[in-house]
Amino acid sequence: MYPPNGANLKALVQFIGNAHSPERYFLVGSNPAETKYRVLKIDRTEPKDLVIIDDKHVYTQQEVRELLGRLDLGNRTKIGQKGSSGLSRAVSAFGVVGFVRFLEGYYIVLITKRRKMADIGGHAIYKIEDTNMIYIPNDSVRVTHPDEARYLRIFQNVDLSSNFYFSYSYDLSHSLQYNLTVLRMPLEILKTETTQARQESFDIFEEEGLSTQGGSGVFGICSKPYEKYVWNAKLLEVVKTTVHRDWLLYIIHGFCGQSKLLIYGRPIYVTLIARRSSKFAGTRFLKRGANCEGDVANEVETEQILYDASVMSFSAGSYSSYVQVRGSVPLYWSQDISTMMPKPPITLDQADPFAHVAALHFDQMLQRFGSPIIILNLVKEREKRKHERILSEELVAAVTYLNQFLPPEHAIIYIPWDMAKYTKSKLCNVLDRLNVIAESVVKKTGFFVNRPDSYCSILRPDEKWNELGGYVVSTGRLQTGVLRTNCVDCLDRTNTAQFMVGKCALAYQLYSLGLIDKPNLQFDTDAVRLFEELYEDHGDTLSLQYGGSQLVHRVKTYRKIAPWTQHSKDIMQTLSRYYSNAFSDADRQDSINLFLGVFKPTEGKPHLWELPTDFYLHHKNTLSLLQTRRSYTYWWTTGVLKHLPLPFDEVTCAENRRKLTVKKFHKCEEEIDIHNEFFRPYELSSFDETFCLAMTNSTRDFMPKNVGIDPSPFTVRKPDETGKSVLGNKSNREETVLQRKTAASAPPPPSEEAVSSSSEDDSGTDKEEEGAVSQRSTPVKVTDTGDNTKITENVVQSTKDVYGVNLSDVPSEDDLTIYTRSLSTLSSVEVMQMSPNAKFGT
Repeated sequence: MYPPNGANLKALVQFIGNAHSPERYFLVGSNPAETKYRVLKIDRTEPKDLVIIDDKHVYTQQEVRELLGRLDLGNRTKIGQKGSSGLSRAVSAFGVVGFVRFLEGYYIVLITKRRKMADIGGHAIYKIEDTNMIYIPNDSVRVTHPDEARYLRIFQNVDLSSNFYFSYSYDLSHSLQYNLTVLRMPLEILKTETTQARQESFDIFEEEGLSTQGGSGVFGICSKPYEKYVWNAKLLEVVKTTVHRDWLLYIIHGFCGQSKLLIYGRPIYVTLIARRSSKFAGTRFLKRGANCEGDVANEVETEQILYDASVMSFSAGSYSSYVQVRGSVPLYWSQDISTMMPKPPITLDQADPFAHVAALHFDQMLQRFGSPIIILNLVKEREKRKHERILSEELVAAVTYLNQFLPPEHAIIYIPWDMAKYTKSKLCNVLDRLNVIAESVVKKTGFFVNRPDSYCSILRPDEKWNELGGYVVSTGRLQTGVLRTNCVDCLDRTNTAQFMVGKCALAYQLYSLGLIDKPNLQFDTDAVRLFEELYEDHGDTLSLQYGGSQLVHRVKTYRKIAPWTQHSKDIMQTLSRYYSNAFSDADRQDSINLFLGVFKPTEGKPHLWELPTDFYLHHKNTLSLLQTRRSYTYWWTTGVLKHLPLPFDEVTCAENRRKLTVKKFHKCEEEIDIHNEFFRPYELSSFDETFCLAMTNSTRDFMPKNVGIDPSPFTVRKPDETGKSVLGNKSNREETVLQRKTAASAPPPPSEEAVSSSSEDDSGTDKEEEGAVSQRSTPVKVTDTGDNTKITENVVQSTKDVYGVNLSDVPSEDDLTIYTRSLSTLSSVEVMQMSPNAKFGT
């Protein structure tokens, strides 16, 4: 990953041209420092086609001012007339989500408001807060269609302001382990790839003639996103081969939350990222099981990242991550909701004696995660009337069949456990049993850490640490394999099980970084409460997206410490889920199908709302016969088995190298200047708007306020000692209430609205905004109310001092150093509109 043109790209959209004859739009994008710009020209005279011209040139600030000045002058109604302007700004934005067409012309979807949600090694992760849809063709050429407005409403039902995330400089579609694995690629391979890239690519940095042989420089690596977790891939497909990749901003859907664990003043950031699959996506009862390609419903990859925030460099810092997956049982099954029953009967739709769909699904997992694949099946096993047990029996048969052909050391591990039965028993402790399972799972898969074992683990060896699995390399440890948890809905029981596994992995992660002396974490400590709050927000968010309500049963429910008022809340959540499933899920499913490009409106064919079912849209083998049939015995992809237990996607081979783009930058380029990119010394900052002070803090939010209490976040505290109630009663601050709705773990800093750059004033652009088709998404307003630790307002302070990073920890660039960056989309995008007599060019 690398930044060809800057790290953060804020989009600034302007209409430039004669207001009486708007013929084209211009998008002007810049890096955050506003020193480099790119320009796109969009033709508005085509009623149904999208015509975009990218001149592939990088402008300086002076050049773009001159260009905008010429456009302004050429579009004035009378040259030299005062008070008139040839340029008019429509909207300011932070990125281009994509382009979409229904039955008329194309729309452009822009991010107009964002909120920072997390920071990973200096790479900011933002949540989309508001968007705009702008119709591209001119009114004079527009061909109207009576059903266009209805399609537009359906498309806008996918609320982009609800749990969609993006980053300009970090690949959110991949795990941290994958993103940092490219750093270990041999330098010789990078030099080879750079030579090939120079021959094929058009990027501006190759035009500068940087030598790849000798000298000091920095290699930048960009990997292709993992499209399974990208939600705007279809929206960008139409321009993917036309425009420079700086314009492509990939978004994910799911959850992102971050909290700060203070260990005697040492800041440790705990981040939780959930990526929801865009394949076979939908709502609870309308998407069950798997499709013909092995993609399952409600598939979510959850990654917990732990790192020492005092050193932010990927090369010099300490980073650790652990990944686990949830997803529907990979079989052909469904539930008929026409009966209006709370629990519709489960039906197996197709016989699959050779476990074909399960084989496709586990083949995907072996490629991405390696082995072992561990299945934790939480569905009921003993029932008076067969219901959930139908799925267990079929899943056992599928796993047994597939394991016949795998080597024993890489076999799929199946763990059945009837969690509901244990919950009803007064003699059994559910979480104790889950803790035993979690220890067994983490020992088999290991976890990722980018540094060798600490010397303290050699001085004070621990038996559990010596039994840890995974793959040990000279630079640290790799996670091999993954835990796949499922119940029927993959919501309540699954979230609690994932929390217990995550808690166990967190202990190992803290131990690997030398922060605790034993890989154990106790309940009722500040660290576990902070982590539990993150997982509750994570579970509520995923449950709302798939089931229509928040979690019904939480960790406290299974610990049996929930207050009596929780029962009434559980009833309300159950009713909310039932109402959503019965009355609104069908409309939500149509919106998801249209947004993801599963259904494409076509003139003369049935409309989306006229289809009796979307089964044929998600199962492509029903519309056409497959040319090749996979083997029933060798059911894995060629080459996967050879590299196990390592995931095939992370091994160094020719096929994976084709997914990477490698460039070499001069060591003085601003793109690889981590300090300037992260701390922004050219901007003023205040404590009130500093992200690291606004996030959930173990000391401020959980530690007792009494003097003399042990400040360690690993000390077990009584209920009356903690800063927050162990029963989970959150502060009644408005930020926290809104955060629960918008899937954030702590009140983040105020969201940013795009503003025009200084270059616009000099270019003669008109400051009056024109109307545009606004997407139906309401920005979340956070009211900043005080608490005991509120910092005095308007205290301006450099972010360098706030984060307290020691620059001596940042590695030297005297030698060739590899930095990872994801492709940065342009920081400033301006849409301009001009009449035909104006000329475009530099």
